[in-house]
Amino acid sequence: MSAGRVFSPVLTPFGADLAPDAARLVAHCRWLLSQDAGLAVFGTTSEGNSLSVPEKIGLLEALARADIDLGRAMPGTGACALTDTVELTRRAVGLGCHGVLMLPPFYYKAVTDDGLYAYFSEVIQRIGDRRLRIYLYHIPPVSGVGLSLALVQRLRKDYPDSVAGMKDSGDDWNHTQAVLDAMAGSGFELYCGSEVILLASLQRGGAGCISATANVNPAAIVALCRRWREADAPLRQERLNALRAVFDKRPMVPALKAAIAHFREDVAWKSIRPPLLELPSSAIAGLLQDLRDLGFSMPVIGP
Repeated sequence: MSAGRVFSPVLTPFGADLAPDAARLVAHCRWLLSQDAGLAVFGTTSEGNSLSVPEKIGLLEALARADIDLGRAMPGTGACALTDTVELTRRAVGLGCHGVLMLPPFYYKAVTDDGLYAYFSEVIQRIGDRRLRIYLYHIPPVSGVGLSLALVQRLRKDYPDSVAGMKDSGDDWNHTQAVLDAMAGSGFELYCGSEVILLASLQRGGAGCISATANVNPAAIVALCRRWREADAPLRQERLNALRAVFDKRPMVPALKAAIAHFREDVAWKSIRPPLLELPSSAIAGLLQDLRDLGFSMPVIGP
């Protein structure tokens, strides 16, 4: 089996007026690509659901103008409104993105598999483009709407060219394992949503991971993906887990932004859209001390 791949759900920088900062986004994406991490812009860690469709399209176009390789991008395009999903997905496909990461419509709860199937099916048919590659986004702890194995299999069976894979952020290894086992050998790509289970996922045929902490620690996560069959892979996994734990015990997005603001010496990176809030100074001090205790320091990440 080949090495897995890592995508970062790229943090979205904002200006003092809370408008997206395209220049900082371009610089961060360029650095992530230099670390061999792909770009899952507009994911959960990106504050993707705090951005409008026009803002997302504008940022994608800014990345394209800056010659960022969108062939290594997997933007989040799922929205509650079918037409929003279609509009953003169509633009992502047109710009040459590798694929799109698609949430189910998540406002209405207790919806049926038939309802979710109708939604994804309608999106695929309205796009009508053979280049479309959907990665289903399963994150019920946040969205409240999960994607059952039966639904995944049905979509893959009926749309094998369009439904390429899945990001599993369900925090349920049994579900992850069931999808991996059921889809083994089919070419379906499952990305785990946390590097904590990366080694276990790769050992069962996983494609890699799409992890929040790839914003600050991409090279080490990529290294495990490349070297997971080597004897030191468990030690690499332990080190990844230790760093992940530092961020997991804090609000993830503001903590990651605070870390980048510190290492980049750029206070603007702390800016975050409500309802999320910046970490207070005391919490940032604790975060940085925990990182020092691990001996962690981000490599130079450009201007």
